[in-house]
Amino acid sequence: MLEIIFRDEYFIAVNKPAGMLVHRSWLDKHETQFVMQTLRDQIDQHVFPLHRLDRPTSGVLIFALSRDVASRAMPMFANHEMSKTYHAIVRGWVEESGRLDYDLRVELDKIADKHASQDKEAQKAVTDYRPIAKVEIPFSTGKFPTTRYCLMELNPLTGRKHQLRRHMAHLRHPIVGDTSHGDGKHNKLFREVYDSHRLLLHASHLEFIHPYSKQVVSICAKVDQTWQKICDEFGWQVAENN
Repeated sequence: MLEIIFRDEYFIAVNKPAGMLVHRSWLDKHETQFVMQTLRDQIDQHVFPLHRLDRPTSGVLIFALSRDVASRAMPMFANHEMSKTYHAIVRGWVEESGRLDYDLRVELDKIADKHASQDKEAQKAVTDYRPIAKVEIPFSTGKFPTTRYCLMELNPLTGRKHQLRRHMAHLRHPIVGDTSHGDGKHNKLFREVYDSHRLLLHASHLEFIHPYSKQVVSICAKVDQTWQKICDEFGWQVAENN
């Protein structure tokens, strides 16, 4: 059963669990659970995806409840008229807020994109980031006896594939649990010490002007038990920030 966090006659939003695909894909033939099909069965109504979240990312995921609504709302995502806020736990301490304007090359899939051109130009990618809290824990991942982590608020101003994960890795503050762009030593520490086997990236807030009512819609999604346990351990208040 998916947690429904917003619904009106036009849209429905859920708090997507980490590890769940948005919809069926031939690239994941062995998967049996998908957000789109699960939600459709749960509300007994077809839903139309307006955007995606990576499989390991949790948080706000919104669907249209009709094809007409989807066609009207899709350009809002394409034109970045929807404000998205994410939270992430990253390696190291980030001392100041900033904006990273760093172009990203198209990330191709080995199977799906095997015939695609490998020399596409890098695309503009912009992310605002803000440190919220930090911690130093008594476990070593290298030459120092302790290790530092930071809770971040991230706002992507563009929508490139794996943008937040790649941008934080570029800043040398990879997101914990990222097996593609992260640091294995830190991922292992969180698995063994905090029983965290997921990417610590959460889409916590989505805001937009409703295309029909013209009112501001603000949708929040709380973190899951894994996140909450870590935040309690570190003395962080991320749940109240969502």
